[in-house]
Amino acid sequence: MKLIKISILLLLIAIAVGSCKKSFLNRPPLTGLTTDNFYKSTADLRLATAAIYAQPWFAWNNFPILGIGDIMSGNMLQPYNSDLVQFTTFSITSNNSYVTQAWQGFYDIVAHCNINIKTINTQLPDSVSVKGKNGALGELRFLRATAYFYLVQLWGPVPIIEDNDKLIANPLVPRNITTDVYKFIINDLRFAATNLPTSDQPGRVTTWSAQGLLAKVYLTRAGLGQSMTRNQTDLDSAAYFAGNVCNTSGLTLLPSYYNLFRTQYNDNPESLFAFQWAPGVGYGNGNDLEAQFAPSGALVTGGGGWGGAIGPTIDLANLYVPADSVRRKATFMLTGDYYPELDAAGGGYTATAPNVKKHIVGTAADNNSPTMDLWSSIEHNTVLRLADVYLVYAEALMGNSSSTSNALALQYFNAVRIRAGVPPVTSITTASLMTERRIELAFEGQYWFDLVRLSYYNPQAAIASLNGQQRDQFTYDPSTGIKTITPSGLIITPATVATFTLPIPANDQTADPKLLQAPVAYY
Repeated sequence: MKLIKISILLLLIAIAVGSCKKSFLNRPPLTGLTTDNFYKSTADLRLATAAIYAQPWFAWNNFPILGIGDIMSGNMLQPYNSDLVQFTTFSITSNNSYVTQAWQGFYDIVAHCNINIKTINTQLPDSVSVKGKNGALGELRFLRATAYFYLVQLWGPVPIIEDNDKLIANPLVPRNITTDVYKFIINDLRFAATNLPTSDQPGRVTTWSAQGLLAKVYLTRAGLGQSMTRNQTDLDSAAYFAGNVCNTSGLTLLPSYYNLFRTQYNDNPESLFAFQWAPGVGYGNGNDLEAQFAPSGALVTGGGGWGGAIGPTIDLANLYVPADSVRRKATFMLTGDYYPELDAAGGGYTATAPNVKKHIVGTAADNNSPTMDLWSSIEHNTVLRLADVYLVYAEALMGNSSSTSNALALQYFNAVRIRAGVPPVTSITTASLMTERRIELAFEGQYWFDLVRLSYYNPQAAIASLNGQQRDQFTYDPSTGIKTITPSGLIITPATVATFTLPIPANDQTADPKLLQAPVAYY
């Protein structure tokens, strides 16, 4: 199997070029570093874990995060890139480069975490405190669980790898059953929730990060193998952990939704887990979302800005009511929109077409970041934020009902709406919750996973949601406010239950024929 089999040399290179800001990671020289002399203190542990917050995630962040999370889910369209078109048309092949990137990238992260976990457990001196050791293990197990949560939602049964050395010795491994993958994820996150602190340096995960993700995992697993209703025990666990975050963490939403996506608000208290990208690290090591999705080279240091053909679908755009202008403008541009903070030296930027705005943060000068380059935006894009957990809490409290007026569910659901400037509601339905999540988290790589969660217990509803979409872009006339559809001409294959499972990459199928066999139990 072509899973990543990293050596300690690769790990140390990752540490040296790790994409964390200066206060987050002081990089050591490579000379003389080995597993025997590196892990000698809590500071060494912090350095090792910091390196896994960014660069190893590049393969997922490059195109798959939005290609799968938003293009495949119907929020966004890129009609010319053939591999991205496959996501729009539900014609994904095992040779799709972004499917391969995602699969290999997640196992890269797993491998990084595994080698650290094993070394800490076998070579850490007794002089390092148990608290320091378990804190580092908590970070690593959180990161590994995050990678596996993506893997299981995208591919279902996948190989569980805990020991890189065993994989090197025997690279032919089977997939493990989906229920065991979820059990593995939950075990990692429960350890993380117990051993991570309640607060840490900005950018580091905490117990609230782990409990928030646990809530989401339980909410997702609640529908696995069910028909029309979800497992109540898992729903209760989701409500418990989300409730801890919402009611006892002391964390609050950032007052301005728009500011969530500006770099001076990186790692704000609403951010429970974000990739810790650094500037000036070049292609393959940094955050290149801006270069790939910005509609103009004037917005990107060093040129780039190849996102002129990428924009919201009419299906997404029509969900925004006029009062929801803050979230809309922070998520996507409409013709005539003015953004004074982008290309500020040139007088600001006025949009010429409907295009992506979220992740478009401007030039090095706009961000006071002299080393920021074409391939390394300093945006720390958030993977899990508090508003997401608020909505998870509301969904868990609603449970198997089709609607709810539960006071706590309404409190947190309405907090998300009020922050956005839209009026509160007196009841929540399954449809209104799905729409709220889609709008709140649009272009953050989330909506596909909401559809996967729905497909677990109500596949026909998930299928109908996809097949009922209008996956076309549009033009916008700012003088009239009229949107005019521009048909893509793409032939879209009707979605089926099989649509919710990606194909295993072709090269991995060839390298490990066991991946095509029936999955086996891990526990």
